[in-house]
Amino acid sequence: MASSARARRPRQLTVAVTGPTGEIGRAVVAALERSREVGQILGMARRPFDPRERGWKKVVYRRGDVLDRRKVVRLIEEADVVVHLAFMIMGSAKASRRVNLDGSRNVFEAAVQAGVKRLVYASSVAAYGFHKDNPQPLTEDVAARGTSAHYYSAQKAEVEELLADALHGSRTKAYVFRPCIVAGPQAPLLIDSLPYTQVSGRLPGPVLSLLEGVPMLRPVLPDPGVPFQLVHHDDVASAMRAGVVGRGRPGIYNLAAPGELTVRQLADELGWYSIPLPELAVDAAAEMVSRLGFLPAQAQWIAAFREPVIMSAAKARKELGWRPRHNALETLRETIAATRMDSIIR
Repeated sequence: MASSARARRPRQLTVAVTGPTGEIGRAVVAALERSREVGQILGMARRPFDPRERGWKKVVYRRGDVLDRRKVVRLIEEADVVVHLAFMIMGSAKASRRVNLDGSRNVFEAAVQAGVKRLVYASSVAAYGFHKDNPQPLTEDVAARGTSAHYYSAQKAEVEELLADALHGSRTKAYVFRPCIVAGPQAPLLIDSLPYTQVSGRLPGPVLSLLEGVPMLRPVLPDPGVPFQLVHHDDVASAMRAGVVGRGRPGIYNLAAPGELTVRQLADELGWYSIPLPELAVDAAAEMVSRLGFLPAQAQWIAAFREPVIMSAAKARKELGWRPRHNALETLRETIAATRMDSIIR
């Protein structure tokens, strides 16, 4: 009886993951490690990494670059499912385009060539672009237009087009996830992606303590009054695990935790101050940033605060049974706590 039950048990999946060492990647791999449907995880990233240091038992790690087509093919040819997370967020426009577009093309084409069952891709709310005529809240049937002045946004939209072209006529099914700003204790420095907050994650512990202890020295965050959303990296991972095992229908899914936040709330949680910022000032600053290509990539995120980009995650809840365990405020608090601890350690 026991032997016949084992015979009927579905074969466990082999999952190839690009970018398993990143903030989302670590959460996704940890979720796959706990999944009974997953037997082996093949991870590939550019940095040296030992899975045993994180207690991962299913992971076979290979050091490689998504720009190396041969290594991508070798990784994917053994897989049933591919999870593509390797993406450059804060690089220059030229460097990020090469990794994000050329690297993604290599992964998508290799997945189709290998005939994998499913391809799971982490896109972004930025793929929608920051447009005045975007409906609120955004649903998955809204086109991914990107914003040309924000090259991360433009590239996310373009990569989704690459994916659609690569899958045309193939049997490989895709799950495309568009999370809002991803945060949490494993991604404390992602708070730097929010406009005006690029200082806190880089301050030495004693300096940060001084700022918090002397009210007159606390930073002031200009508040444009535009709401934003957060989602915990563990909740993103649970949604992506649902895609890996084939839950629900393939397609596009928005991911956002319950609740909306403002820069004023962010300042309050940091123990900082905030002042209202006129809309015209935000528009002027964003326009200036778009014209100065030499500014760091983080500065481009000011474009995200010109227009509200609020998403509905109802489809993920209905189709995938996704139930985020953290709301937006809880996620923010965990992120801030991790940022402060990171500053103290450094």
